[in-house]
Amino acid sequence: MLIKTPPKSALKTSDITDESVYIQRRQLIKNMGFLGAGALLGSVISKTANAGFFDNKDADASSFKTTPLKFTADKDNVSLIKTPEQKVISHNNFYEFGAQKNQPTELSQNFKVNPWQLSISGECDNPITLDYDDLTTMFALEERIYRLRCVEAWSMVVPWIGFSLADLLKKVAPNSSAKYVLFETLHDPEQMPGQSDRRLGGGIAYPYVEGLRIDEAMNPLTLMSVGLYGKTLPPQNGAPIRLVVPWKYGFKSIKSIVSIKLVREKPQTTWNKLAASEYGFYANVNPAHDHPRWSQASERRITSGGLFARNRIETLPFNGYGEQVAHMYKNMDLTKYY
Repeated sequence: MLIKTPPKSALKTSDITDESVYIQRRQLIKNMGFLGAGALLGSVISKTANAGFFDNKDADASSFKTTPLKFTADKDNVSLIKTPEQKVISHNNFYEFGAQKNQPTELSQNFKVNPWQLSISGECDNPITLDYDDLTTMFALEERIYRLRCVEAWSMVVPWIGFSLADLLKKVAPNSSAKYVLFETLHDPEQMPGQSDRRLGGGIAYPYVEGLRIDEAMNPLTLMSVGLYGKTLPPQNGAPIRLVVPWKYGFKSIKSIVSIKLVREKPQTTWNKLAASEYGFYANVNPAHDHPRWSQASERRITSGGLFARNRIETLPFNGYGEQVAHMYKNMDLTKYY
């Protein structure tokens, strides 16, 4: 099977994390064993999205899937700095487990993700409900390396594992009335202390909800993630399944999803309802449109250094994915529809 060679400008494994994570490719499947015995053995894992495809010499090449997507790279003057796995799993916004960056890790470790149900319903012909095992066996899994840009002006580079949201939506067959997609996080105050303690949970009205336009949801970049760094998602990163929309600010990438609904009208979303002037419905990364309280022209790339490490880089329109997504906003004023 022909494995495509990534362009020289694409993100490389060395740009993402320690190369030792990727040396033993067969270990990737073993590491994910706690999903359930053999849960991934029939799955397809490939590396796409600014990364190229990984080479597993121990695997049957016929089992690999390549995705014919074309990705843009960072500008020549923007250096990519490794995001160590430990930073990604310890520096989190997940207010259901606390509003401080360290609290989700500390307060989520007893979070139970099995059994789990994810329903896909609404304006579609074939609504379905997925259980825990379906999340990793129904679709071929891919590894995609994406930039993650937070509205708070920090960023990471993360190797996600998951499947295209478009594949899931095609399975339920949206009808002509489906204009938007509404996502909802699990509401379980007993397990998620931020949902029962207003101070701990940042004053948010739960459950957390987010939304995309149907064309955004069907874009090839939009990912349903079930893992990162060759392992299942930790609770603090949105286990067992989360959304990843790499050209939008991170709060759009809702975590621990239990419901996806295809709807006719633009839904109200959590942060947009709470502070519409600060958190727009579209939330496309836009260095030319500042947050009311800070500039969005640059970002702090989180690396192995501390909070005050000088790792500032230029923010790219659509987080660097404009070639793949800008056409969806061609006739929109992005300072008004932010």
